[in-house]
Amino acid sequence: MTTQPASSGLEGTGLVKAYAGVTVLKSVDFRVLPGSVVGLVGENGAGKSTLSSIITGVVKPDGGSMRLDGEEYSPSSPAEALRQGVALIHQETRLIQDLSVAENIFLGRLPRRAGRVDWDLVRRESRAVLDSLGVDLDVRRQVRGLSMAMQQEIEIAKALSRKPRYVVFDEPSASLGDSETEHVLERIRSLRAAGAGVVYISHRLDEVREVADEIVCLRDGSRVQSWNSGAVDKEKIINAMVGREFTYEHVPPQPSRDSTVLEVRGLGRRGAFADISFELAAGEVLGIAGLVGAGRTEVVRAIAGVDRPDSGEVFLEGRRLPCTSPQAAIRAGIVMVPEDRKGQGLNLDRSAEENVTLPWERDMARKGPLTHKAIRKVAAVQAQRLDVRGNMALPVKSMSGGNQQKVLIGKWLVKDPKVLIIDEPTRGVDVGAKMAIYEIIRSLAAEGMAVIVVSSELDEVLGLSHRVLVMSRGRQRGILRRGEATPESVMSLAVHSADPSPSPLVPQQ
Repeated sequence: MTTQPASSGLEGTGLVKAYAGVTVLKSVDFRVLPGSVVGLVGENGAGKSTLSSIITGVVKPDGGSMRLDGEEYSPSSPAEALRQGVALIHQETRLIQDLSVAENIFLGRLPRRAGRVDWDLVRRESRAVLDSLGVDLDVRRQVRGLSMAMQQEIEIAKALSRKPRYVVFDEPSASLGDSETEHVLERIRSLRAAGAGVVYISHRLDEVREVADEIVCLRDGSRVQSWNSGAVDKEKIINAMVGREFTYEHVPPQPSRDSTVLEVRGLGRRGAFADISFELAAGEVLGIAGLVGAGRTEVVRAIAGVDRPDSGEVFLEGRRLPCTSPQAAIRAGIVMVPEDRKGQGLNLDRSAEENVTLPWERDMARKGPLTHKAIRKVAAVQAQRLDVRGNMALPVKSMSGGNQQKVLIGKWLVKDPKVLIIDEPTRGVDVGAKMAIYEIIRSLAAEGMAVIVVSSELDEVLGLSHRVLVMSRGRQRGILRRGEATPESVMSLAVHSADPSPSPLVPQQ
């Protein structure tokens, strides 16, 4: 890394921020130099997002100052920060679903020639920035219908198309698989090589260690430790994050039971997946693994009645299910926790109590008036069951990501379903919350619930599951027992297949 003049870099000194009298950032110093990557780590609520929001003009600090390459820097909005060369890539996508990929990338700055939008230029430059990320996507197609992973790639392309001098990546890989994440890390390396400064925020510590030149740890709003290299033991980082010795390991699940709860036979949906067949026992955790785009989410959406399959059958305790709607699946005893917690799972402006009871209000009303007391009583059971920390009467958006995820899981446990499907169970939560959610999944299985876990994190799938179903290009490539399911065996099935049949994800001529 080249030595930089003292005046260069994006620098914050003594940054302070408080909300409703609670100080969430406590006199934090922070600096990222051109041509370097700073990894920013910490548990949810540590102050990472607040710091990144200040740097990129989303919020103004209550104290402290910032300088950008030697000049005073105090952006009043993200647009102003972007004009000065500082870009933020969010964890949650902010794309307009009914516009094309190219229109989203150039949103608010469509180039004109002779008074008209230069669509050729828009599409050509959109294609170029996506190519630089290794993304093969028709820039003319609508964003609607694309996976969360692909939408995140577009968000990254949108920011990088502005050629910023400093880029803050806020959990960009939370919804990405290993190969897609590697594309992001390669792009970060390219930005560093081109002289840009990068702040990389992630709960995936191996990624931070791989790409960072410096790692900064926040805890409870304060800067508690830093390392001038990515070559630091993961356990040291975790201990700094949580403020205590912390053992991060998976515990094998208890043996599952003999009775079959769910049976899927030859399930298929045109253009998404085909020939999916498996059985799921009471008390069993079945992991579904595969690269992003393999069809994992599409399969569980069909089982949960969100999307209607074109072929195959689903049986619950021996009875055939119609797979016509989520309501039909819920009534039968199949519920699904979606991967997009904030977009699909929770109403962020309503209280955590109300979120827990929203699907059940009609049923509750049949037993008497739907009062706040009744809502509070039902929600309190789930809060205690899942150890939700925080005030359940406040809007759920005020909670940390881990507690939001617990509320979302609790919402679907009210009626004690027979089958619980969880898509990306720990997306965007910190290491402490991960372990708590893993324990919830294990305890539900131990009680006899059948659980399906879809995850882009291979360690997560292998650590939680009794068996792992591996998918590739919309096809089921194998089901591995726990003893057989190693990273090598799963990835071998996920990326290679001797099956000559065409993929349902690739349109045939």
